[in-house]
Amino acid sequence: MGMKKRMKVSAEFSMSSLTDIIFLLLIFFMLTSSMVVPNALNLRLPGKSSKQTNQPKYPPTEVKITKKGTFYFNGRQATRTTIEKNINKLRKERSKFSMIVIPDDKAPTEKVVAILDIAFRYKVDAIMTDPK
Repeated sequence: MGMKKRMKVSAEFSMSSLTDIIFLLLIFFMLTSSMVVPNALNLRLPGKSSKQTNQPKYPPTEVKITKKGTFYFNGRQATRTTIEKNINKLRKERSKFSMIVIPDDKAPTEKVVAILDIAFRYKVDAIMTDPK
């Protein structure tokens, strides 16, 4: 009498290895997302606001940057150090101080960044217009 062995294939699937991988990926993404620090300027874009704003007492200060990299502070030619001194002086005199940066179309980027850095360090509200 021949006995046949029953060869039955199990149709069960083990989920333990899959859940381990999913938990490892979840932990990885949670750790890496908390370490990501954006390296960007905090800019306020123009738009409508629900707050009412008062008109400033003083007109905003203008800093123009030409394509050769020369600065003009309120229409007068100036250097970066004199602009910084003037901004520091105006910031101490006025409670609210704003500045408009007007770069030329071909102005050196480092000159524009230098002026925006001065505004950032002295906590001046600076607005940069489109290059002309």
